[in-house]
Amino acid sequence: MTLGNVLTNNSIINRKGKLMMNLYGENLLRSDLQKRVGDMSQIAGLRHSNRTDGTEKGVSSIDFYTGTGFTFTVLPDRGLDISTASYRGVPLCWRSSTGDVAPTFYEPSGNGWLRSFYGGLLTTCGMTNVGPANQDEGELLGLHGRVSNIPATNVWADTRWEGDRYSIWVQGKVRETSVFGTNLERTRRITTELGSNSVKIEDIIENIGWQQSPLMILFHINVGWPILGVNSELIAPSERVSPRDEQSANELHNQFSQPQPDYQEQVFLHDMLADGSNHVHVALANRDFNSGEGLGLYVRYHKTQFPRFVQWKMLGESVYCVGLEPANCGLGGRATERANDSIEYLEPGGRRHYEVEIGVLTNNTHIDEISDSLNM
Repeated sequence: MTLGNVLTNNSIINRKGKLMMNLYGENLLRSDLQKRVGDMSQIAGLRHSNRTDGTEKGVSSIDFYTGTGFTFTVLPDRGLDISTASYRGVPLCWRSSTGDVAPTFYEPSGNGWLRSFYGGLLTTCGMTNVGPANQDEGELLGLHGRVSNIPATNVWADTRWEGDRYSIWVQGKVRETSVFGTNLERTRRITTELGSNSVKIEDIIENIGWQQSPLMILFHINVGWPILGVNSELIAPSERVSPRDEQSANELHNQFSQPQPDYQEQVFLHDMLADGSNHVHVALANRDFNSGEGLGLYVRYHKTQFPRFVQWKMLGESVYCVGLEPANCGLGGRATERANDSIEYLEPGGRRHYEVEIGVLTNNTHIDEISDSLNM
């Protein structure tokens, strides 16, 4: 499957081989667009702002908008994760009660991570622990690691024409380090473009220290209402699905409901089939949305980079979410994964490359196309 055929950009190639953008019912060349506006920010671009109140005070944010109605917000002070996303005003992700908590309020021990877990389109877990709080080789590790609460440095957000495409991006570095301990540096670049309904996240993680380091990464992508509903579909090339525990075994991974009181989270581990380019495509879709118009969210990732996939099914009141979560590790926490010899290590000077694409299935035609491509 070629995702561009199914999903992403509102663009066509004309008879002269020129890229044309379909915006607001018109097919327009780059020159056509530039003649119609004094600045491209009228159509697409990014805007910087800072929060001024409560536990969000001081958090910097960058709002992206592509001209299609697809918008999302990146938080440099929260590890360059993506806190909100919407399409034509419709929310795409679940948001928790915490808000976009500033990193100064982060509680690293035990389950303190939950006090600043805003959900959002993307919360990154890692880089040296994924899963429950645990103690590994004398080091106390909090739930899901520190990376999403570390402010980024060398942040650069900009726009520019690249040929006939108008690119919009932000990049920066996050360093997880301590004296006598880990020294990992992650360079992240988040990109989209004019006319796009998708965003690409590219990470390069390097061990710039002098000792071997565990490397545990999970992309916590949180789909919420109204994509999540009673008749929502999980579209996934799952070869095998295993419940994490007995509690999860009591339910089916692909059946959903209205929010339930006292619901206990369910977690399912998927062994995914990759396509010919070794990519995996997963989506949550609601064909009933807006009187049968349909809406969904897809995730595309490389199976070599993320050999594991976790589905978080949480149908509680206020915590109503399905997590689509590519990972390079298990969920047992670092001590357990080390004991099981299932942990990845990064040698001094070593690096790993990760790419994930998240995008909107804007209607049932697109939902059908991705479903058909997976023979579902």
